[in-house]
Amino acid sequence: MTIARRPALAALAAVLLAFPSLSAAQDSGIAGEVMDNTGGVLPGVTVEVASPALIEQSRVAFTDGSGRYTFTALRPGTYTMTFSLPGFSTVIREGIVLTAQFTANIDAQLAVGALEETVTVTGESPLVDVQHVQQQQVLTKEVVDALPMNKNWASMAVLTVGVRARGQDVGGARTQYHPLVSAHGGNEFDGMRTMDGLAMGTFGCGYA
Repeated sequence: MTIARRPALAALAAVLLAFPSLSAAQDSGIAGEVMDNTGGVLPGVTVEVASPALIEQSRVAFTDGSGRYTFTALRPGTYTMTFSLPGFSTVIREGIVLTAQFTANIDAQLAVGALEETVTVTGESPLVDVQHVQQQQVLTKEVVDALPMNKNWASMAVLTVGVRARGQDVGGARTQYHPLVSAHGGNEFDGMRTMDGLAMGTFGCGYA
């Protein structure tokens, strides 16, 4: 019996390896462009992101020949960014809130100045992801606690416009149910549930 299963397991492993990492589809990130005060692009700028959400606490990237930089695979959280280049003032951007599956566009402008000069900028976080076009909705714990519903994932999913569930819960009346959901009239079996980038499902229940 064990021998008969080995080819099937090998084929399954090959199929899984053929697909890109599921976690990559869940990644958030920060990207942008760095210029000087005349509008010229600045290559070689050191860009650092720091947040308690990161295991390593901070990451560093450098702008390319077009003055652009990109950070991928960032965890949701609040970030502080530092832009520095010898001969230019250092710019610090604080309070950047990054939600799940969202790429924030953060540009910076460095002025010629003394090495010890630092400019700290505190502003609102970007609300529009200009890198991707997918539809998403992030629910905070405060929103989930305030709404009259059970805490089933499907009850939260139907708060997104165009999403419906089979046997939908109303006002938290159904505390134990696991319905399938569909979006914009699609088939219930077309979607995939993931948690932190990992699929929630089995190969034997008809859906992933």
